[in-house]
Amino acid sequence: MFGFKHRNVARALVLSAPLSVSLSAFADDVPAPAAAASAPPFARTVVAAASAGSQTVVVAAARQKLDAARNGLSPDTGSNVFKFGEADIDALPMGEATPLNQVVLQAPGVVQDSYGQLHVRGDHANVQYRIDGVVIPEAISGFGQSLETRFADNIDVLTGALPAQYGYRTAAVVDIKTKAQAEGTSGSVSATGGSNGHHEESGEIAGAKGPLSWYLTGSLLKDGMGIENPTSSRSALHDQTQQTKGFGTLSYLLGDDSRLNFMFGVSNNHFEIPDVPGQTPQFSLVGDPTVNSAALDARQRERNAFEVLSYQGHFGDATDYQLSYFHRETDVHYAPDPVGDLVFDGIAADVRRKNTADGVQLDSSHALGKTHTLRGGMFFQHERFTVDNQSSVFPADADGNQTSTTPISIADDTRIAGNLWGVYLQDEWQPVKSLTINYGARFDNVDTVVDEHQLSARLGVVWDASTSLRLHAGFARYFTPPPTEKIDTTSVAKFAGTTNALPSDADTAVKSERSNYFDAGLAWDATSNLSLGVDAYDREVRNLQDEGQFGNALIYSAFNYAKGRVRGLELTANYKLAAFTAYGNLAFSKAEGQQIVTGQFNFDPEEITYIASHWVHLDHDQKVTASAGASYRFATQTTLGADALFGSGLRSGFANSEHLPSYTQVNASLSQAWDFGGWLGKVDGRLSVLNVFDHVYELRDGTGIGVGAPQFGPRRTVYASVTKSF
Repeated sequence: MFGFKHRNVARALVLSAPLSVSLSAFADDVPAPAAAASAPPFARTVVAAASAGSQTVVVAAARQKLDAARNGLSPDTGSNVFKFGEADIDALPMGEATPLNQVVLQAPGVVQDSYGQLHVRGDHANVQYRIDGVVIPEAISGFGQSLETRFADNIDVLTGALPAQYGYRTAAVVDIKTKAQAEGTSGSVSATGGSNGHHEESGEIAGAKGPLSWYLTGSLLKDGMGIENPTSSRSALHDQTQQTKGFGTLSYLLGDDSRLNFMFGVSNNHFEIPDVPGQTPQFSLVGDPTVNSAALDARQRERNAFEVLSYQGHFGDATDYQLSYFHRETDVHYAPDPVGDLVFDGIAADVRRKNTADGVQLDSSHALGKTHTLRGGMFFQHERFTVDNQSSVFPADADGNQTSTTPISIADDTRIAGNLWGVYLQDEWQPVKSLTINYGARFDNVDTVVDEHQLSARLGVVWDASTSLRLHAGFARYFTPPPTEKIDTTSVAKFAGTTNALPSDADTAVKSERSNYFDAGLAWDATSNLSLGVDAYDREVRNLQDEGQFGNALIYSAFNYAKGRVRGLELTANYKLAAFTAYGNLAFSKAEGQQIVTGQFNFDPEEITYIASHWVHLDHDQKVTASAGASYRFATQTTLGADALFGSGLRSGFANSEHLPSYTQVNASLSQAWDFGGWLGKVDGRLSVLNVFDHVYELRDGTGIGVGAPQFGPRRTVYASVTKSF
């Protein structure tokens, strides 16, 4: 939130040797040695030979060396990097309890949407998450965030023309480095309470002993506002949520140059679907039951779990590599109100989507002298996708008019299996000290509902024009396979002659998106306190992918426009003077598509015809987005801060021809640290207020392409939390 470091390119250009970059907003451009890296929360103990023994020092040094080598496997040369360090995360209104999507929202060009969705640079989703360099397979879309912020030591958000190492989901790469561990055991427990019956308990524990180190965290959250309110009222009807999450890492050193890592994450989230009072039934059910739209009981459950086993090693003097095996299971189950959904919408669909993925990932780097660093690797994933859909509908005539009050049941199940794989090779070349060129290519193939492939070239150039000015430019050819878990497999034929009859038969095989991405910008340290940045991008797209909510189940489905064009401009500023920090981001964007070529049955024929010959705004297109914040830390260990988000409004209306009113949300926080000594020790307290001025605004109004229902932003919300460290 406060004092974020924005660099249009990473300051570390040659990553073959152990090094780290300071997370201070105005660090020098020269990277510091690994030993000087700022210590994460559980690595504050200084390991000294005099007190811990030489063996402990050797083990700690081996961990640092391997951490630096793993960082060197993931270059960001030529791309935009927005960094959130430990202090930045702690300064957010809710600190480490801030949902991960709300952290990313503070980066430039990131637009908020309902159900916790984020749109980066005009993309609907297309965000890749990596933890310690390993790609975490994506979860099925829904409300819950399967990853938490509290296990992160730092978070990098990469956008722009990415190196060849990054494929598949490329609107942004959220690269999370987990907290490190020091000798001994440490941890914390936290409790948070607040508006809407919110309460959350969490804990974390970490440590190391000899070659073994560990970190574990878990949380339990209950809240009376699980997802966005479909009305402007302060409290939503039927909107309870309960969410449990856990994450852990175990690491074992096999020697000075190798280690084995195991990482896992789980989440089990339950949501009630909020009700809208005063609705009028549209259909008649046998027996003519009285149904109150304020008392419906639809629910959604989301479960996600992943496990990753990695081996990290070192060859000779110049080669580092990491080989990982991963497994992921994710499922979403929408349970309708069996009567209410029928009489209000003409269909009550009990839908479960489940996706299981297994795969391997290999990344390696090899230093060729002082001017070249070769990097190469591969990725393979096998997935199994199932849909169980049991729907109750009414018989209907050709015009959609109900012909019977007795519903019929239709089973519409699907099974899909497929593979995704790719290889890449790239060279980071530094012909002179001030110039770095990263060039390479990757080849990808997907065989699920489609069988497609592409060879993609990448090029990034970085020039240090002076000690305070850095310029960059890049080109990336992107290949984005369809998200298998979001492919709508609804059978048009099965629902013909019912109240869920679809407008037309169409192609359900969502195509891979192919795009040419151009990016250029600069980063300028205007003074010792003020840093400025500007970046422009342009993307020309074929088979542009988008997503929408079609039907009762609050699950997103993918479809394609034949072509798309996305362009924008981002401005950033950071200021730091002693204990005061401030930042500001301003982004302009325009994202358009033309001619829907898959999933046409989800649209009205009039919209299909219009979009076939007109460029239309994508539903998540927002012309202007801004964020800003400031904080001051007093000598009494008291921190006062505030931040704000501005949006000019998402799209609405026929074919997204309109947009919602603009909005501004201001948040504030006050935190205090105490050290009572003795058994009580260190305690932190925090008071957070979201939407300080209780501004009522709509994120969605229920109209527009793929928009299922209205959603309002949060009303004024107050949280208080206490954290006890040990």
